[in-house]
Order: sequence, then structure tokens, then C-alpha cells
Amino acid sequence: MASCPECDADIEVDEFDVDKGDQLSCPECGSNLEVTGLSPIELDLAPEDDEEEADEDELSDDVDDVDDEDEDEDE
Repeated sequence: MASCPECDADIEVDEFDVDKGDQLSCPECGSNLEVTGLSPIELDLAPEDDEEEADEDELSDDVDDVDDEDEDEDE
């Protein structure tokens, strides 16, 4: 059994069903948690998704740049 680092709720986690780095949600407070240790099971708050959103924004900017270059060539 593991504890939520946010609300200290007991969370039933089967160590054979998870791997280090897996993410799950606390059933009590809804916090996103990451498995940081396996024996015993240790949980920590999962990193925010800001990094993923930043990567998506960069990809969108790159596509916009390509579109702008295509327009310049047409002129």
C-alpha cells in the first residue's frame, strides 16, 4: 500500500502491475501521481503537462514557419 503525497490517502497499488515512471490518479483528491519506487511502492506528484504543451506549441510554430516560406516562394 502506498500513500498519496498530496492528501496522505492510502492507495492500493499492486507492485506487479506498475513500473517506475507509471502515472496514476489518487482516488481521494484526484492528484496525478507518478510511481518513483517499486519496493516498497513510492508515489510522488507527477510533473505538470506544461512541457508537453510547450513541445506542441513549438511544433505548431514550425509548421507556421514552413507555411510562411511557401507563401514567399509563390510571390
